[in-house]
Amino acid sequence: MWGIVQRPCRTDNPLRGGPRNADDAGMRRLHYSGGVLLTADATCKAVLRYARALAESDNADVISIPVLEDGTVVQAHLLIGPASQIYSTPVLGGEADEPLDREVVEELEARTRRLDPSTPAWPDEMTDVNDLDFDL
Repeated sequence: MWGIVQRPCRTDNPLRGGPRNADDAGMRRLHYSGGVLLTADATCKAVLRYARALAESDNADVISIPVLEDGTVVQAHLLIGPASQIYSTPVLGGEADEPLDREVVEELEARTRRLDPSTPAWPDEMTDVNDLDFDL
């Protein structure tokens, strides 16, 4: 079993200056199929949550998410399901705007709720990513 290091959630980002908020949550590397995709924190969290719900229901799906590639926001298509081995790591620094598309995040969250209406809480997971606060 892997040990999990618990760290308090940062409410500021010293590399960008000032407090972090829902519109300034930074980016994450989403490690998928031997490669790395750069995406917004909120998008990454929604993908991981949906992947977990798919795995628990023994289903798979193809999703499209905005990612940053060579300084341009493009759509990446991912097949996720029970056999998906994905994880994320934070991106520190950088000048690029995060590729956040709230509609994509909301759609992934809606799909997750359809599979698992009791969407899992994240109190002890991904503590360096702020919770989503969308009015659905």
